[in-house]
Amino acid sequence: MSFPVTPGDGKATPTLLSSGTARSIRDALVDAERAEFERRFAEEMASAAQTLDLTGVLQVLSTYREIAEITQRHGIGAHRRMLDQVARLQRGDDVPTIPGHIHKAEINARLGI
Repeated sequence: MSFPVTPGDGKATPTLLSSGTARSIRDALVDAERAEFERRFAEEMASAAQTLDLTGVLQVLSTYREIAEITQRHGIGAHRRMLDQVARLQRGDDVPTIPGHIHKAEINARLGI
């Protein structure tokens, strides 16, 4: 297993061995997202054992693989900060934001547009 430096917080984290395995997805998730993945995966596996239909299992893997990839791309620290920001917004806390037109101008400036 390799340990690249992640751009978000500068700390090394394991890369996904195979982005499609349940274990690699779970290992890349953090905190409540990991717990939610474990719960949903177990529910879908139990259902699949009864129905012989893996559609739900595959959907859970697909959904959480995307979250795992985002977490690894930005780093665990950055992902946790984003989750904290979302929680604060959902509670109705005052959260500083950047208006879309200013953010777009910053991106365009970095791209030289």
